[in-house]
Amino acid sequence: MTIWLALLLGVVQGLCEFLPVSSSGHLILLQRMFGVTEGAMFFTLMLHIGTLAAVLIVYRNLVWKLLRHPFQKTVLYLVVALIPTVLVAILFKKVPPFDRFYEAAERGQYLGVCFLLTSAILNACDLFERPRKRQRSLASMKLTDALLIGSMQGVGVLPGVSRSGSTIGGALFAGLDRKAAADFSFLLSIPSIVGGAVLEIPDALREGVSDIPWLAVIVGMAAAGVTGYLAIRLMLAAIKKKKLWGFALYTGVLGLLVLLDQFVLHRFF
Repeated sequence: MTIWLALLLGVVQGLCEFLPVSSSGHLILLQRMFGVTEGAMFFTLMLHIGTLAAVLIVYRNLVWKLLRHPFQKTVLYLVVALIPTVLVAILFKKVPPFDRFYEAAERGQYLGVCFLLTSAILNACDLFERPRKRQRSLASMKLTDALLIGSMQGVGVLPGVSRSGSTIGGALFAGLDRKAAADFSFLLSIPSIVGGAVLEIPDALREGVSDIPWLAVIVGMAAAGVTGYLAIRLMLAAIKKKKLWGFALYTGVLGLLVLLDQFVLHRFF
């Protein structure tokens, strides 16, 4: 793990965590391309913490408001949305045979298919988005909206399936407007990243951290934080005006290329 590779992985993590293209999928792909194996899980965990700082900075005023007044509907819906996500995560990590499927997914075995699934979700967002006059704001969310968004986030635990794309897609399917969909998705990323980090710490420590270059870790985290901040700003500006077909096209083409390598070329897989 060199400084430059850590910088590259941090930039990719920061951009892809909040753009709907799957940060975990891109990290697995790059780790395959550059042969990163030792301490990869711990390094990925630290990059996620870097992106957590980014979303906390962008939403600092709203987060502070929610912390000062926790007994409100938005906080309730964030908690409710976490329930199906946690259930899906437990299913994938602890329950046979789903745990074996998830382990294979973490190794990149289904990466191409998962990128294509992200593409399909994003295309569906544009095709089935409700007319603007029938869309609802964050203040008009319902309990069922939170459950749907949380269920979609559960699908996003698979590497290659975008968490932000899935949750924004779930919010749009539920009938929220684009700003509300993005805001709720990014707010939901805060407890999701924290919870995911807590669950992954034991596995990361078992994988080994003794040989990790800490300067590279710090550089990667800083890069993830800065680019994550820029990605959130970019996504908030873009989603108000534009369709998601560009991201759908990108993940679709990437998925096909990964499948080509997995089944024909065998260059990285």
